[in-house]
Amino acid sequence: MAASTTKRALIRRFDKETLTGYVNPLSYLQPTCIELLSAEGNVATVPYDEIRTISFVRNFESGGESERQVFYTRPKMEGLWVSFLFRDGEVLQGVMPNNLLQVEPCGFMVIPPDSFGNVQRVFVPRTAVQSVEVLGVVGSPLNRRKSKPVPKDQISLFDQ
Repeated sequence: MAASTTKRALIRRFDKETLTGYVNPLSYLQPTCIELLSAEGNVATVPYDEIRTISFVRNFESGGESERQVFYTRPKMEGLWVSFLFRDGEVLQGVMPNNLLQVEPCGFMVIPPDSFGNVQRVFVPRTAVQSVEVLGVVGSPLNRRKSKPVPKDQISLFDQ
């Protein structure tokens, strides 16, 4: 794996310690597991049923836990506003693309509530969640505001 194609990732597991390493965004999702390259150069495969989340981070020192797990107000970015209920009862909200072709068969890639922090994206395996609920559609093309027509009795100042 070349350095330019790998992403820093923290794999948070349900009952074990968090794993730190690098993943190749093109090939890390295997049919039954995740491939992780450690800083020492060892490749580990972690089964999906052990993984709670995979956090793609800016740096390892700041940690992989988001400061916020839910949005305080309606998110501003376009997409599906979703809420994940994990097997252990915890909740994580995020925004995922409003394009169902981008949904992975083994899980969901979401933007967390504090995407300007250390955690940029979070991958949630399907085996980790008890339920996924869509809370809203942000930026729907159905709700686009139409511009108001100019009244005919309005004078125009700059038309010749």
